[in-house]
This record gives sequence, structure tokens and C-alpha cells, in this order.
Amino acid sequence: MNRIYFDHNATTPLHPEVRKAITGAMDTFGNPSSLHEDGREARALVEDAREKVAALINAEPEEIMFVGSGSEGNNTVLSIMSCTGAQCGMHPPVNSQLVVSTIEHPCILETSRCLENRGIGVRRVGVDGRGLLRMDELEEALESDTSLVSIMMVNNETGSIQDIPRAVELAHAAGALFHTDAVQAVGKLPVDVKELDVDFLTISAHKIYGPKGAGALFVRKGTPFCPLIRGGHQEMGRRAGTENTLGIVGLGRAAELRALEMDAEEERLARLNLLLRDGIEDRIENTHFNSFPEFCLPSTLNVSFLGVEGEALLLYLDMEGIEVSTGSACASGSLDPSHVLLEMDLPVEYSHGSLRMSMGRSTTEEEVLRVVEVLPGIVERLRMMSTAYDGSCR
Repeated sequence: MNRIYFDHNATTPLHPEVRKAITGAMDTFGNPSSLHEDGREARALVEDAREKVAALINAEPEEIMFVGSGSEGNNTVLSIMSCTGAQCGMHPPVNSQLVVSTIEHPCILETSRCLENRGIGVRRVGVDGRGLLRMDELEEALESDTSLVSIMMVNNETGSIQDIPRAVELAHAAGALFHTDAVQAVGKLPVDVKELDVDFLTISAHKIYGPKGAGALFVRKGTPFCPLIRGGHQEMGRRAGTENTLGIVGLGRAAELRALEMDAEEERLARLNLLLRDGIEDRIENTHFNSFPEFCLPSTLNVSFLGVEGEALLLYLDMEGIEVSTGSACASGSLDPSHVLLEMDLPVEYSHGSLRMSMGRSTTEEEVLRVVEVLPGIVERLRMMSTAYDGSCR
């Protein structure tokens, strides 16, 4: 059975050219911090990758630091809220405040709760029914002691694209630094840190056809910074630990390829998304689309089906060779409704029956048509088995 992979928001397969770059670098075993020839060869690979990542988001190479994942990058930024060391240059004001949205990735939400337990003030800003940040709430949440605002650029579950320039404008007017989790955005839509004027931005390699275990954090030149991992001079003193040379090489090559392939892919995925959406709408009643084309990435379609459990849908589709998600991969195994969909005021009975279908560079029209062919029968079968669905809702 040829499997259909519709879960690119969870992770992406290695690009063949990325695989070549990694395997080609495997004999370069030196420590990038060593001064001898083997070390210098490894350092050259790391710095070449840094330039490629910087070019993708229009940053300066020295503004890019490599991390182990998007979650590490996000935790690194939020950790500045608890910094008290004079050597860092941070010095958040006493009783300083953090502002986040209610639909952030779990690594932001859980870290913000941890900071709150340590006495840091946290304000949470909601979204509307389209999954877009309520700017009036953000403006109200910003106070004179707000040190940091963290708003994701693209939501991992619905694909909603936030108005980051406006949010940055409000944050900076209040004297706060601004961080955006751009893990689901970079490589899928144009990102220019100079135009956005963000202070911090997070990238993950495995979301852009690179390897797992590698990511990058943009830190604007001159921005105060507090390391999360200490103990060495690596990454300009910002992240201790010997660099993951092979992972970094893969990230650099993936960034380079995204710059070449992204625009054409976006147009193709927009057509496929419309085909998928129309097929579902025409063939399955009592559905609710949680992704809105004019505000979302074309690679992502989140849809809910009344009277159906999302986990059951996922398993039945998997038996048909179709791989999807019920939401964030980091929340898999949880039977609770998606916090993102609940924040969008989606009724609980719909949020339990949600699917996230995320497409990528290998997705074909034939695969979309196969999903549209198989999905209606599975939904009907599960509704017939459900005592919560009587078919009367329209």
C-alpha cells in the first residue's frame, strides 16, 4: 500500500539534497571549537550553514544561534524573564510581565505557567473565531512593566497567520521585547526579520525538510540576552555545548532549498487545499472548517466533523494508508479537546472530532482525491456507531 502523508506540520521527510549534504559532511568529525585543521573544517561547515539560515530570513549571520529544537529556542527566550545576572545585561524589572497568546505551542504555554509559579506576571491574549489574535486585548495587556511579548507567527494546528508587524508595533511602543515562534512559518511563507522588526525568532529544521535535533534562534543585534544552557563559549557564548555539526549542515541546506522552492510550492498547495476543502464540503455534512483560506497557510486544513471522535478518524484513515493528525503532535495521546479550537469558541462536540491535514512538497492531486474518496465513508461509519450523532443537525 502506498501511504499518503498528510502530517507535514508534525514533521517533514528529509529533502534528498539535505540527505546528500549530511552524508557528505559525515567525515568531518572535528570539534568546531578546535583550532587545528579538523576543527577548522567543521567550523567552516557551521558558519556556512549560519549564513544560509540568515539569508532565508534576511538576518545577519551573527544574529543566528543554533539550538537543538524549536522548543529549546522558545524556552531560551522565555527564560530571560527570570534572569537576575548582571553579566547578561537583561535585568527585567522587578515584577516584570510576560504576554503570550492562548493558542501558543505547548512549549510556550507550559513555560509561561512555570514562570508564573516563580512569581513572574503572565498575561494571556485570546483569539477570535478565525484563530486571529485580538489586538485590542493585546493592547490592554501591555503595561509599563511588560518585558517580553511572545506570539507565534503561524499556528501549528489551524495554520492561521498572525499580524506580527502590528503586534510588534504595540509591544515596542510599550517598551517590551518581542519574540515570535516562527517554526510553522519559516520556509512556508516569506519571513524578513528586518521588516518584521522582531527581537527574537525561532526556527526548526525538521519542519522544513531538514533533520530533527537542530534549530536556530534569531537574536537581533544589540538585544540583551540570557543563555539557557551555560558552560561553554559556543554560539558566541549564548548556548554551551559542542555544536551538532551534521544537524546544522542539514538545517543550512534545508534553508537554502526553501528559498528556491517555497514560492512555487505555495501556489501548488493552495490549489490542492481548495480541492481538498471543496471535496469534503461537498461530500460530508455537518462539518466545520477551522482553517480560513484568506488567513491561513495553504498547506494546512483543519476540519471538524460532528458526532465523530478525531482519534477514531485518525486510526481508520491510518488503516487506509492515510496519515493525518488530530492536532499538535506534541499533544498526541491526549483525549482532551484542542486548546486552540476551544479558544476559537468551537463547540466541544465539534472540537473532539477535528482533523489536521497538512500537506507538503511531495503531496499530489491524486493523493488529495484519494483522501476525499475515503474520508466520507469513514465519517459515515463512525457516525452510525456513535450515540451522540442522530443526523438531525444541519
